[in-house]
Amino acid sequence: MPARRLNLPAIESALRAVQANFTQINQLLKSPRDRLEDIIIVRMLSGYAYVDALLSEGIDLFALGNSPHLLELNARVLCGTDRNDRAAAQQHLAATERHFYDANGYGIGDVADWYQRHRGESEWKRAAGIYVRVISEPQLYIEGNHRTGALIMSWVLAAAGRPPFVLTVDNARAYFDPSAVITKTRKKSFGALFRIPKINRHFAEFLAAQADERYLAAPSGSPWGESGGQTRQVNKATSDEPCR
Repeated sequence: MPARRLNLPAIESALRAVQANFTQINQLLKSPRDRLEDIIIVRMLSGYAYVDALLSEGIDLFALGNSPHLLELNARVLCGTDRNDRAAAQQHLAATERHFYDANGYGIGDVADWYQRHRGESEWKRAAGIYVRVISEPQLYIEGNHRTGALIMSWVLAAAGRPPFVLTVDNARAYFDPSAVITKTRKKSFGALFRIPKINRHFAEFLAAQADERYLAAPSGSPWGESGGQTRQVNKATSDEPCR
């Protein structure tokens, strides 16, 4: 399937519904989450807008030289695009970049290698596998791994013509509870050799089951499909201008 653009208003509506019902959702979770503040939603929407721009420009997140886009997604969920917020977080963002390229041997190099080895698998399995590698220990980023992981999953899925992952009232529990388990899983442990493939499989099934076409914009053509992307810059005229 060709890549698809995102329906950003529908995504915002879903996130606002989660926010409005978060107290009730939290009561059902095995590991309660922090309150979903307005600023979190605004920054998450900025991340989805960046994913949409990547899709519009036909940029492959995992092509050689495109790792800065993965750092930008994390910066957006943590700081948004406000220049003052970015400046205040400069030291943290620099530390995140160092961690991102190292992470005790499990940084972006490990994640990108995994993705290349599994390009032949379904988009559901690839999205699930990438998410697991982002949020399991050691995590890819210092903070914001779950939110950034959700955006990366969304790119993987939409680049294959599938709906992005969007947190909703209906899927929140099925997303948060397994995520809490994955976060406590160490990639280096012996048990992970048996545990992670099972987690990947179940999470892929979850992603396929909750996919909703409402979060995709109407088809209007795409510069590339499943054949792969290229190393390009996001056209800033079509994306939310990042703070620098």
